[in-house]
Amino acid sequence: MLYFELSIFFILGYLAIIFEKFLHVNKAAVAVVMAVGTWLIYFTVTHGQMISTSAISEQISDVAQIIFFLLAAMVIVELIDSHHGFKVFTDIIYTSSKRRMLWFLIVISFFMSAVLDNLTSMIVMISLIRKMVPKKHDRWLFGSMVVISVNAGGAWTPIGDVTTTLLWIHETITTWETIKLIFLPSVVNVLVSGILMTFLLKGEHLPEDAQLRHLPMEPGAKRVLMMGLCALILIPFWKAILGLPPFMGALLGLGILWLVTDIIHFRYGEERWHLRVPHILAKIDTSSILFFLGILFAIDALALAGILGDIATWFEKILPSQNWVAVILGLISAVIDNVPLVAAAIGMYDLKTFPVDSMLWQLIAYAAGTGGSILVIGSAAGVAFMGIEKVDFLWYTKRISIIALAGYLAGLATYFLIYPFFY
Repeated sequence: MLYFELSIFFILGYLAIIFEKFLHVNKAAVAVVMAVGTWLIYFTVTHGQMISTSAISEQISDVAQIIFFLLAAMVIVELIDSHHGFKVFTDIIYTSSKRRMLWFLIVISFFMSAVLDNLTSMIVMISLIRKMVPKKHDRWLFGSMVVISVNAGGAWTPIGDVTTTLLWIHETITTWETIKLIFLPSVVNVLVSGILMTFLLKGEHLPEDAQLRHLPMEPGAKRVLMMGLCALILIPFWKAILGLPPFMGALLGLGILWLVTDIIHFRYGEERWHLRVPHILAKIDTSSILFFLGILFAIDALALAGILGDIATWFEKILPSQNWVAVILGLISAVIDNVPLVAAAIGMYDLKTFPVDSMLWQLIAYAAGTGGSILVIGSAAGVAFMGIEKVDFLWYTKRISIIALAGYLAGLATYFLIYPFFY
């Protein structure tokens, strides 16, 4: 009964998000109702007997950390943006050629997400695209390619994606082996997707938008830009060196930037109020954060009910090998968040049967990291893109999903081709 009710409720909510354009109901509102509704069903059916208070607290803690991280990163990026700090980069990489712009964005996104996580990289890249691309349709195309690029870029380093970090923390993969085996498949993924994406670009040149590109930089812009980028880049290093959770690293960077901008601008009063954090907080798209919150909480309820774990076990029974489980896991991650799926896979297999850096774990790292690009809702980067740019789910599915799927499959084929040369 629990499985049936939770599944039906989640599917109905998911369909409401998909058809937001036709229902005229904000997807954030649907996601929040989904979040509370799934947990309400869970407690109503089980009377709270199947879960402990500590387990609930752990789920809330995990989601809260992601939300705090997202909030801090968005404020840092918006603070840089309000100072027109990204003009430094837009002046360097701007080109009126759509195809050249596409490949600039692919390369930058791919390598940025290997150092930062893919969510932070996506937020930064959306801000850059907004400065260079005035038309919404073009922004959606470029942004979709960035989703594919940051997910592929985050898959080949342990700090680039939540799923690879999860596998790394559980000591199922190591840094060098992950880079050695997954880098080339990730490159092939973005190359194939990028080539296919060029066919969707109509016209050779981007329209010039003088208002966006020629705004003067605000006082302290370069200082805020350098400090903001350092704050974001240092997040994975705090995690690696001190074990500091990413959200704390992001909040630390935000706090320091807040102090610095207050010191720079406080004496000018209302004249520079728009450059200070309290004003920036009012500009943040809160509905995007609530949408992200709702999706994560709803998925956590499915995971705790055992639905995700049972799906993984079922696939293990019907598929010929565990490697196929990893491949299918990547496809499922297009629909359901890859973090609980990877967590379920870690619980299904032990290190005695599948030792560190075995093909299963490396395939899961690649598949879960890149498979989420197939649907816009399948990854943290996609959800952020959908929320910030108000991307329509059906638009992404019709135009981008087949491109992302082709890149995903091409990367898998590359992995199976190169694996014998290493082992």
